[in-house]
Amino acid sequence: MVFPALPVTAITGLSRISVFTGTTALLFFFTGITPLPRSSLDQLSYCMNGIDSLYRPLSMKTFRYYPNQTDDFWNRVGGEVKRMKKKATIAAVGDILMWKEQVATASLPGGNQFSFTNMFLPVAPILSAADLTIGNLETTFSGKTQPYQIGSARTGYPRFNCPDELARDLKTSGFDVLTTVNNHCLDGGVTGLCRTLDVLDRYKLAHTGTYRSPEEANTYLIKEVNGIRIALLAYTYGTNKQVIPAQTPWIVRLLQLDTILSDLRKVRPLVDLVIISLHFGIEFRYTPTTRQRQLVQSLLDNGADVILGAHPHVLQPVVTPSITTAQGTKKQTLVAYSLGNFTSEKMLSFDQSQCGAILRFTVEKDERNQISLEQISVIPTYSQRYVSQGRICFRVIPMRSYLKSPDLYLRPLHRKKLQLLWNRAIRIIGRSRGVLIE
Repeated sequence: MVFPALPVTAITGLSRISVFTGTTALLFFFTGITPLPRSSLDQLSYCMNGIDSLYRPLSMKTFRYYPNQTDDFWNRVGGEVKRMKKKATIAAVGDILMWKEQVATASLPGGNQFSFTNMFLPVAPILSAADLTIGNLETTFSGKTQPYQIGSARTGYPRFNCPDELARDLKTSGFDVLTTVNNHCLDGGVTGLCRTLDVLDRYKLAHTGTYRSPEEANTYLIKEVNGIRIALLAYTYGTNKQVIPAQTPWIVRLLQLDTILSDLRKVRPLVDLVIISLHFGIEFRYTPTTRQRQLVQSLLDNGADVILGAHPHVLQPVVTPSITTAQGTKKQTLVAYSLGNFTSEKMLSFDQSQCGAILRFTVEKDERNQISLEQISVIPTYSQRYVSQGRICFRVIPMRSYLKSPDLYLRPLHRKKLQLLWNRAIRIIGRSRGVLIE
């Protein structure tokens, strides 16, 4: 007797029988069922397993979920319905600053081209391993006609500009998204702001927070990563007294609670996860202010899942508040009040201004479309200034791994300083529930 190929739902009665194509006759002899010809068995095997290989054995422990199937595709095993969770790993860093000396060290012979690759080489494997890597670009790509760093008598703040090659090298080092809204986003004026976004587009780096048109400003950045939809919103407290033109108020997303809540209401139904980047706080302060805490709590209560803080130029605590949703369920959130400086020289007399952190976490989406944050970790980093072959260089190193295995450029005096910075960093970050410091 020949059985036609049957759909999975029609063969659940065989779910307790391990089918091995090489032992078919013996198996069916003991069960009293007439053996299927190999061609029919092959079709049955294909139907049950959903794979191209027709000779792979099936057992109660052999089942897979294939992402090319629809969301209603289920594997039925022993009467249980199981489906794999969707997962996405995310990495985030703080301020990407480029002072004049840092830019100079990236200059290639001839002075017309630059390479920042070596600066990021020690951490590039960490950044590239994530499915989505985010950083805060605290400089501009205003073009070669503008100085790379200049003081401003009017504002009292430095104005930053950087070679376009930085965007290229950030991309090749693993970055996917850059937030562009901060107190330096107008350092090159409106023209520099727009050119910065053009350069990021050229190197296929997504961006949010500053905009070239009203249409762009009204379009939210949403990334789909492994079947998980993630929105990224970004805001700044100000622009260093650089005036936002009255005719283009939409070019910079300012940190105003009403604006953020409005954006949250619009984007929340469209995505699984909302990440908000906030350029806020007090420079060189190791703890957030009461006002910052209140703002963050309001955003979490209104649908934000992850808050990434920047601007203080030093590390601040990483916490995992549990909130009650509108549906009455508990939800874990994640807040990094400041991830410090990813790249920088020492600012003023603060050694900690050379410290930052790579925040890593995994987003899991279960069969009920519920989101959870798992495997949260923080990797403290150090923007090291060192000398190689008589030339000043900069690089970003993960503190702990270099303390364990120092190289030629981490001399005993540097190691002693790095140990002190590491001890201070882990105290600042804190030991929040579920957060591993690496």
